[in-house]
Amino acid sequence: MKYKAIIFDLDGTLIDSMGIWIQIDKEYLEMRNIPVPDDLFKDVETGNSFKEICQYFKDKFNLPDSIEEIGAEWTGMVEKHYKSDVKLKPNAKELIKYLSMNNVKIAIGTSNTKYLTETVLRANGVLNFFDSIVAGCEDIKGKPFPDIFLKAAEEINVTPGDCLVIEDTLHGVLAAHNGGMDAFAIFDDNDTHEVNAIRNEADYYADNFKEILNKLKL
Repeated sequence: MKYKAIIFDLDGTLIDSMGIWIQIDKEYLEMRNIPVPDDLFKDVETGNSFKEICQYFKDKFNLPDSIEEIGAEWTGMVEKHYKSDVKLKPNAKELIKYLSMNNVKIAIGTSNTKYLTETVLRANGVLNFFDSIVAGCEDIKGKPFPDIFLKAAEEINVTPGDCLVIEDTLHGVLAAHNGGMDAFAIFDDNDTHEVNAIRNEADYYADNFKEILNKLKL
């Protein structure tokens, strides 16, 4: 195995959840009688951590709520899904078990919160495999800044050059490269608008985790 550690993104990478977040954003704004723009996130140029997106919504829609209140409401809206119907992508569990059996350290570097990350990993029976979780609820710059991945590498005591990041978005792949790490990208239905850019930037592009597992076994 070339790598000493694998750092996984969560939403859209390990779990099929982006559609839920799109629906939550819609419901959240509709409850406030705010029209949902077609280009809701077009002004998010850099940094997409959970706290940064809360701040983005507060500023964009002049919300009276604090970013903590916004985040708490989103968490309450989505956690029932993370406890019950959000599943790992096919063959993700097989890859996680393979890495564990081969003494490769495993971490999560996500823009989501630590609570929701632990909730969905526990519900899918894989939480105990992970050595570290670095999340976007912390005071940390979001992707494409490399800070989340660099902190994960530090927590598991592996140098960035010995880490591989698995991501589904262009921002995530850029964050890995900005931190001096290799990046594999995996297809997600919600990233088709930037799939060519992702393919060009990633060190390897896969349609599914079976392909990544076979690649890592070479």
